Amino acid sequence: MLAGEVLTGTFRFSEIRRRLCFNGPQPMKVHFGECVLDTGARQLLRRGALVHLSPKAFELLRLLVECRPQALSKDAIHERIWPDIFVSDDSVAKLVNELRRAIGDEARSPHLLRTVHGFGYAFTEDVVDAIEGTAAPALQCWLHWEGRELALQKPETLIGRDQGADVQLESSRISRLHARIAIRGLVAVIEDLGSRNGTYLHGQRIAAPARLTHGDEIGVGPFVLTFRSLSPAAGPETEPD
Repeated sequence: MLAGEVLTGTFRFSEIRRRLCFNGPQPMKVHFGECVLDTGARQLLRRGALVHLSPKAFELLRLLVECRPQALSKDAIHERIWPDIFVSDDSVAKLVNELRRAIGDEARSPHLLRTVHGFGYAFTEDVVDAIEGTAAPALQCWLHWEGRELALQKPETLIGRDQGADVQLESSRISRLHARIAIRGLVAVIEDLGSRNGTYLHGQRIAAPARLTHGDEIGVGPFVLTFRSLSPAAGPETEPD
């Protein structure tokens, strides 16, 4: 072992630097969830509004996004964020909490930044590159139920009994605002909104936001809604019937 190198698991930190993107960060602009991260401008936008992050929290976010979906150990994070300084694991946890608040994630049911228990943290692979001067490619998708069809053209589609819901379903088993489908770039996610009877995906009640793919069946009360999608690069086999 070379002088100054410390082993972590089966890799030296020098090897982790090579494997986990530590050799000179390149500027990137990406979409995830409700956010746009621009590392060149050192900006994080959520729903179009600038979100303040501490310098170390921004660096951790950049690191996690750049190395997605690979999990980073706490030791690797320590070396990158606090080089040559000893800090406790609590310092990393505080930064992670700051990031989750900033990007709208929840520790109990994270869908962007997950904890790898006993090891470290990992960022979702559902990140879309943003090309300067052009809009991010949009997912074309529909809901089908009982002979009806609705094109999902908004970033968020509400499902429930409420008159303001985009998909209004009449049943005593359906809450006023029951569920929500969010479209972010090429990713669609279904989320239950605290309904009394729950939202189901392929017969399983969801406890956290779940990614949707072409042909997925969503159970809401007595109704079954089929999600269908066509991405810009998709072939004819994914076109809706």
